[in-house]
This record gives sequence, C-alpha cells and structure tokens, in this order.
Amino acid sequence: MPGLYAGEDYDLVGFIIGVVEKKKIIMGKTIVVGDTIIGLPSSGLHTNGYSLVRKIFGQTRQALDKYYPELGRTLGDELLEPHRCYYNQLKPLLPLIKGMAHITGGGVIDNVPRVLPQGMAAKFHSRSWTIPPIFQLIQQRGNVARNEMYRVFNMGVGMVVICSPSNVDQFTKALPEAKIIGEVVKQKGEARVVIN
Repeated sequence: MPGLYAGEDYDLVGFIIGVVEKKKIIMGKTIVVGDTIIGLPSSGLHTNGYSLVRKIFGQTRQALDKYYPELGRTLGDELLEPHRCYYNQLKPLLPLIKGMAHITGGGVIDNVPRVLPQGMAAKFHSRSWTIPPIFQLIQQRGNVARNEMYRVFNMGVGMVVICSPSNVDQFTKALPEAKIIGEVVKQKGEARVVIN
C-alpha cells in the first residue's frame, strides 16, 4: 500500500479463522451457463481503492473535511464508512448458492472469475443496480476509465452470489436488497467478465 507503509512501519491486524466441512465448501463447480448472478450492496469502498482515492483527492485535512452534496457528508466521513459483513444474511441461504465472490481488490473483473468453471464468463448489467455517488465522484474527479473503476472498486456491489434461476425468487424474498445483476454465459475470447 504505497504512501502508507515506509521504513520500519508495520501493520497489526485482527482476523478470524474458520473451518468449513469439506463437503460444504462452495467452489463453483456446479455453476452452468444460464445461472443467475445476484448482487448484495456494499456500504462504500469497503477496504479497497484507498491509494487511488488519496492520489485523486490528496491527504490533507482540508480535502477530507470538504462537504460534497452528492455524498450528503464530507469525503472523510464517506471514506470511514465501515466494511459490511454478509455472513449473517448468507448463512441460511448457503444451500441455494452455487458460487460467491466477495468483491474486494480487483473488483468484479478479478474476483468473480475465481468461482467460474473454465469456458464460462459473467455478464453484468450495470444499470441493474445503483452505483453509489462516491464511485461516480472518484471517476469524475480522477478521470478514471470505466473499466479501471470496475477493476479497483466494488462499484456498489460488495458480494456476488451465483444460483440457479429456479432459486432466485427464494433468495430475493429472503434478502429484499439483493438484485439480479447478471447471468453466467459462455466465454467468448479472453474476457471472463463482461459489463454492459
């Protein structure tokens, strides 16, 4: 993380370790063309893209204290929005899920292909969810290319879940904020993710 660690600096963090029974691991092996991609909203940047944000806006107190009407708060307050946890929501729905990807560094472009079987791609419909104002602000102020935005940031989708079309109603009834944002398609060329 450039600009954060230098010389003798180090990072002390807390983390959680868990155990999953081998037969319950969700690896994406049962995903087929035609399966539905569902997105759960993020609460903001979560933990990714801060180096780019610092480069665009700077690191001064004045930059962080600037109020943006489109955010409804200061940039600093927006950037401090806590990372969202999806565990409690997804735990009862695990039997319906064929694959899932936590959208962290690498955005949907790098994270989603990890759960897709070879020869398949994820086709996303970007108009099917609302992109939060912070991402629009970053893109405009930094003149960041659209593809780069989807590679660096979650763009408002913090978790992607893949399930059979027959399970979509049950899934979205249990989680009303979940949105159908795409489908699994046959891969054409090198691209594993297509964003319309």
